[in-house]
Amino acid sequence: MPDLTLSLVQSELVWEQRQANLDRFATRLKPLAGTTDLIILPEMFSTGFTMNADPLAEDLKGPTLGWMRDMARQLQADIAGSVIIGEDGFFYNRLLWVTPDGTFRTYDKRHLFRMGGEHKVYAAGGEVLTVALKGWRLRPFICYDLRFPIWCRNRRQAYDLAVFVANWPAARAAHWRTLLSARAIENQSYVVGVNRVGTDGNGVAYQGDSTVIGPQGTVRYHGEDREDIATLTLSRQELDDYREAFPAWKDADD
Repeated sequence: MPDLTLSLVQSELVWEQRQANLDRFATRLKPLAGTTDLIILPEMFSTGFTMNADPLAEDLKGPTLGWMRDMARQLQADIAGSVIIGEDGFFYNRLLWVTPDGTFRTYDKRHLFRMGGEHKVYAAGGEVLTVALKGWRLRPFICYDLRFPIWCRNRRQAYDLAVFVANWPAARAAHWRTLLSARAIENQSYVVGVNRVGTDGNGVAYQGDSTVIGPQGTVRYHGEDREDIATLTLSRQELDDYREAFPAWKDADD
């Protein structure tokens, strides 16, 4: 089975300015054309992590999904990140996963960050998403989901790579790094975390720490406190060999 190349886009976000963010990302992503299989953007990449959902929400015919389709087609890569979606009278922190042919799938954030009031504004999702790419099974999660190992549980090797998109504050950076490692080790899978940098409109600071971790907990990439795009290739053979040599997954509880 082939290896998988992915690009982590660690970025500052212009507070609640959708077009400014889309324009900045379009410029930054251009050099990735034809070089990667998957481009991962942060949580709420078009607005920043805001509770001001009513004026900022869009539907699935809105500009951001259209922009993602254009980018995926131009760059010939899948592209994923979460945005504010309004649907049937509710708001969702929804991850959009878009392929070069324009098709897309969605995942609604399950665990809403109550300390920031997210649970008062957004509706929670109830289903996991597994995406197939080059024979790999990928499962996306959003930020606060990282703290809940049962939701992230890799039952019977259901996925090979867990992807966490986030606006995770610098004040709890140690938690981010530790939990990403834990999710990789306990699930015997690759784990990728993509976080933002800079300071948001509420004065909350972020220091990046975007990370790629191997199935044995080895850090393959760690982003510093600055904007960065990191492209790495993950070995499928390494994953399969480790799972076969150390099959702890066979003894996991349901």
